[in-house]
Amino acid sequence: MPSLYAPVTICAIATAPGRGGVGVIRVSGRDLLPFAAALTGGKQPKPRYATYTDFYAADGQAIDNGLLLYFPGPNSFTGEDVLELQGHGGPVVLNMLLTRCLQLGARLAEPGEFSKRAFLNDKMDLAQAESVADLIDASSETAARSALKSLKGAFSNEIHVLVDELITLRMLVEATLDFPEEEIDFLKQADALGKLQTLRQRLQQVQATARQGAILREGMHVVLVGQPNVGKSSLMNALAGDDIAIVTDIAGTTRDTVREEIVIDGVPVHIIDTAGLRDTDDVVEKIGIERTWQAVERADVALVLVDSREGVTAEVEAILERIPPQLPRLFIYNKADLSGATIGMAEEDGRSVLRLSARTHAGVDLLKARLLELIGYSGASEGVFLARERHLDAIRRAAEHMELAHTDWEMVEIFAEELRLAQNALSEITGQFTPDDLLGVIFSRFCIGK
Repeated sequence: MPSLYAPVTICAIATAPGRGGVGVIRVSGRDLLPFAAALTGGKQPKPRYATYTDFYAADGQAIDNGLLLYFPGPNSFTGEDVLELQGHGGPVVLNMLLTRCLQLGARLAEPGEFSKRAFLNDKMDLAQAESVADLIDASSETAARSALKSLKGAFSNEIHVLVDELITLRMLVEATLDFPEEEIDFLKQADALGKLQTLRQRLQQVQATARQGAILREGMHVVLVGQPNVGKSSLMNALAGDDIAIVTDIAGTTRDTVREEIVIDGVPVHIIDTAGLRDTDDVVEKIGIERTWQAVERADVALVLVDSREGVTAEVEAILERIPPQLPRLFIYNKADLSGATIGMAEEDGRSVLRLSARTHAGVDLLKARLLELIGYSGASEGVFLARERHLDAIRRAAEHMELAHTDWEMVEIFAEELRLAQNALSEITGQFTPDDLLGVIFSRFCIGK
C-alpha cells in the first residue's frame, strides 16, 4: 500500500505519566535532521546510534540532557524520519521538552497516530498495528506472548494464505465466464468445489484459533447473583485469593457491585460481586439491586449461588426468570461444609450444579476449570495469536460467503460474487480492504505515543 500521508511532523510523550528514571519523547515526520540540530545546538545525529546531548530551549538554555536516537525513513517504525529523545522522567522536564518540539513546528500526535502512520506507510498491516496496543494492554503473560505473535505476523500470515488461495480460485472461476456453455464442466474438471472445501476447512481452523485468542484478549465477565447471605462475597474472595469484598452474617451487606480481575490459565476473568436480590424498602439497597441486573445484562457467565441447605427456592426461581435465557449460567451450591454435601459436580432437580464451600475454598479450583469450559476455552497453545471481535466478525462473514458459494456453485456468477465478498471480508482484517471510518475508530483507542 503506498503512503497516504504528506506528513506533518508529530510528537508525543511515549512513556507513561508520572515520575520515572527515563522519559521518552517520540517525533515522526519528514526530513528531521534540521529539527534535531535546532533541538541539540547543531548536532547531526548518526542514524541508529545513541547520541549523548543537551536539549535546548529557544533562548539557548538547556532543558535537559540525555540520548537522541535518529531513525531515517523509510527504515523506521513509521516509515518516516523518527527521533527519540530519552531524557529524565520527570513530568515537568518532559513537558518543557515537548513544548520545545511544538515550537519547532511539530504538533501533538493523536492517539495511535504513530502506529497509524506505520500502517499507512506499509510498515505493518492492520492486524499487526492492533497487536501493538494489545501487547501494551496484555493482562497476562499468555496474552502478551500471543500479542507478540500477532505483532510478528502470525495472524496476518494465516489470513494472507487464505486470501491468496481465494484469489487463485476466483481467477479460475472468472476464466470460465467468457465460455458459458463450458463453465460447469470446466469447474468440475478443475475441482473448484474441492478447492473451496479445502479453503473452508482451513478457515475453520483459523476461526478456532482466533476465538481462543479473542478470549485471551477480552477475558470474560462473570457475575455472581443470588439472594442475600448465600456467600457471593465469600466466593469472590476465594476466587481472588484476597479479602476484596466485606463478608458478614448480616443479609444485605453488599449493596453495590464490587469488581475484581483474576487470571485463570492465562485468561483474564472480571468477577462482579453484586447486591443480594430480594424485595426491600431500603433505598440504597434498591439502587444496588438495579446495578446487579445491569451487570447481569453485560456478563458472559452468571454464577447463580444457592445455599446448599435450602436448594432452589421460589425466590431463586424468580431470580432465574429475570436472567436472560441466552446467558450461560452455572448453579453453585455453596456452604457444602455446613450441609455435608459432597464437593464436585452433581445433578440436582434436573440441573447440573457445582457443590463447593467458599469459606473453606473446597471446590473453587473445580469452579475455575468449569468457567473456562463454559466460554469454550481449550487452553493456550504455541499457535494462538491474539484476535479482536472485529476479526471474528470478518471471519464469520467470510465463512458465510464461502458457504453460499458452495451452495450455489453451479450458478457461476453468484459463485464468483460470493468468493469476492469472502475475500473482501478477510482483507478487512489486515487492512487491504478497510473503510477509512473504521481506521479512525481502531487507532483512536490506542494510547498517546503509539
